[in-house]
Amino acid sequence: MKIVAENLGKRFNREWIFRHFSFTLEPGKTYAITGPNGSGKSTLSQILWGQVPPTAGAIRYFVNEAAVQAIDVFKYVSIAAPYMDLIEEFTLEEIVRFHFKFKKSKVQDVIEHAELIHARSKKIGAFSSGMKQRLKLALAFYSDTPLLFLDEPTTNLDKHAIAWYKDNLGRQTGRTIVIASNQEEEYPSNSSKIDLSAYKGAVTKPPQ
Repeated sequence: MKIVAENLGKRFNREWIFRHFSFTLEPGKTYAITGPNGSGKSTLSQILWGQVPPTAGAIRYFVNEAAVQAIDVFKYVSIAAPYMDLIEEFTLEEIVRFHFKFKKSKVQDVIEHAELIHARSKKIGAFSSGMKQRLKLALAFYSDTPLLFLDEPTTNLDKHAIAWYKDNLGRQTGRTIVIASNQEEEYPSNSSKIDLSAYKGAVTKPPQ
């Protein structure tokens, strides 16, 4: 999936978090959004996947050179982020079945591939923070979508889970991948870097 961002900007109150962001994300490539804390890495990700509207600029989406309407982008995207909520009343089996009612799965048994077989009947509310993060990653990794967004993906993961993450990330083929992180171990060394500090905005006068 290709994303064309044209002169994007996001402002909260009087402060521009970033401005004049123009970039094309090409199909099948991996991008790392970097920058200091507060530079807008998560905000830019949310704008690119269509959850948050930009204050300025426009975004266009294409699949096989055919334009995709912004309202339909959710069909093509998978997301994993520490701040995403899970339905804690569901068991692991229930949440996997629920998720894949809306997305096609790339594997036959997501729970097995996520190495969470021991928790198959366990409620999500009883999961540790690391188990929840692995589940979020698994749902994103194994969804058959052309666009994958990962925001600080190894948050709360132990060494074994980080190795699992890196192995699964390396298995992603043909997807446009966007990773928001300042940790170099979270994205491949050949990723194209987008340094948001280059797009830092300035305080503006309040609108008249």
